Amino acid sequence: MFQSFEVTARPEQGPPRLSALRAEIAKQGLNGFLVPRADAHQGEYVAARDERLAWLTGFTGSAGFCVVLEQIAGVFIDGRYRTQVKAQVAADYTPVPWPDITLSVWLKEQLPNGGKVGYDAWLHSAGQITQAEKELKGSGIELIRTENLVDAIWEDQPEPPMNPVKAHPLEFAGESAAEKTTRLAADLAEAGHGSAVITLPDSIMWLLNIRGADIPRNPVAHGFAILHDTGAVDLFMAAEKLKELGDHFPDTVTLHDPSDFLTAVDTLAGQVQVDAGTVPQKVADILGDRMVDAGDPCALPKARKNAAEIEGSAEAHLRDGAAIVELLAWLDAQEPGSLTETQVVTELEARRRTDNALQDISFETISGTGPNGAIMHYRVTEETDSTIQDGHLLVLDSGGQYLDGTTDITRTIAIGNAGDEEKACFTRVLKGMIAMSMLRWPAGLAGRDIECVARMPLWLAGQDFNHGVGHGVGAYLSVHEGPQRLARTSHVPFEPGMILSNEPGYYREGAFGIRIENLVVVQEAPDLPTSDRERAMLSWRTLTFAPIDRRLIVVDMLSAEERDWLNAYHRDVADKIGPRVGPEARQWLEAATAPV
Repeated sequence: MFQSFEVTARPEQGPPRLSALRAEIAKQGLNGFLVPRADAHQGEYVAARDERLAWLTGFTGSAGFCVVLEQIAGVFIDGRYRTQVKAQVAADYTPVPWPDITLSVWLKEQLPNGGKVGYDAWLHSAGQITQAEKELKGSGIELIRTENLVDAIWEDQPEPPMNPVKAHPLEFAGESAAEKTTRLAADLAEAGHGSAVITLPDSIMWLLNIRGADIPRNPVAHGFAILHDTGAVDLFMAAEKLKELGDHFPDTVTLHDPSDFLTAVDTLAGQVQVDAGTVPQKVADILGDRMVDAGDPCALPKARKNAAEIEGSAEAHLRDGAAIVELLAWLDAQEPGSLTETQVVTELEARRRTDNALQDISFETISGTGPNGAIMHYRVTEETDSTIQDGHLLVLDSGGQYLDGTTDITRTIAIGNAGDEEKACFTRVLKGMIAMSMLRWPAGLAGRDIECVARMPLWLAGQDFNHGVGHGVGAYLSVHEGPQRLARTSHVPFEPGMILSNEPGYYREGAFGIRIENLVVVQEAPDLPTSDRERAMLSWRTLTFAPIDRRLIVVDMLSAEERDWLNAYHRDVADKIGPRVGPEARQWLEAATAPV
């Protein structure tokens, strides 16, 4: 199994660790210390060694941070985790709704007379520190660079990962590493930047057509890179990881030990391009006035998938869709009350494993029944494993990492007889998902401009959900990929080739959750026969094919146009997935995709 169900953090472990950290803070003459969920590479996902936030607090979410002061320890969590955090942290910790309450506002409230708060400059981006210092100016509160005080008390901290790196085949990458580095180097030269510092693992993987295994569920390896305007690349990565690559790298790539990275940064001449939102403050301290915040040079090129990446992702989704259909057919044949959440996860992984291209799951499968479905990023464990009962809704959010693409799909499934309220809420979520799927929009718009389309049916009923409508997705890379997002905070215009999720939801704490998710890719919108093209328009091409549970749909709530979309989608599911599944699943699929 890729996925385990062990309990990785317990609330009762937090208080003694908090006491030990406070003793270390006092020893350093500080009033507090910042504990982020980040590593030196500033990616979203971290290795076991860098799970400092979970180790200290018990909170295992993928975003957030803790601020430990003498009398209070605030755990800052966004809307996705406000239910989860209650079950994971001890009473010694105080959940803080973030970003509603920012770090600086909270610190000024807790330290009205000022104070010194330490932080590890490797684990915070230059943008974060600059913003916080600006907001704290005049408050008497200082942010002090220090060694990592969590590491000082974490006696059995895991070693850094040293897993082998493999070459990513050109047939899936669609462009050689030499072509990519030459293309991006020309952009640097045109901007007058002599070099760019790259710390995000997925950017380095994409640029050099390699994949790693340092982070669970994400095929990335830890390292740093410097891209020069000549096309040369300095790669700082442990030699132990690179033994299997042979002569994969072009001659323009020079290998170095990671310990030489800061020295190399110090010697860079001229303007150095960075992304202030991800470059560690440690690097910014060395660059000083040479640093130019112009973004990660790989971010947009990586997001704009080429034809090989798009078609590879499309094929991966078809194979993944077959595994989902086999699972749904099997699940529908089981009696309510006869299965638990972990049994569904185990069965789904077994279905995916029949595909030899599967390398891993793309994240820990969310299998939440009844009230657990209302926990947006629920991770089932041996202790929380619940029976899937009659009348429950089961939220099943999962994905696979295949050599040719990354998948992410959510289906909400009726177990036995669902209630009328659940069906009404499900139908509103479906209406939002269909509205987004059908959308055509003028080129130049970003997530903030169109994400409300998926919320409108819920808003009209006085309902909403506390997560974005969608996130970017990599091509056999991270399942969460920027810079594009379907979110009100995203200012990055959509461009053809960008893959995103379309996943509106609804969550009623203590009762049920609903989410429906397909992956979609931005394309130039086809011309309409009834109108002239006045401006460039974009639309979505759907990549995910699996049935949406018709038993949860209140058909009378759908417009004729929405019914047409759903029936056409289900015809595509039957046509594309039917030939890929066994006879029993095919028979089930025919019924599951019947017109509404």
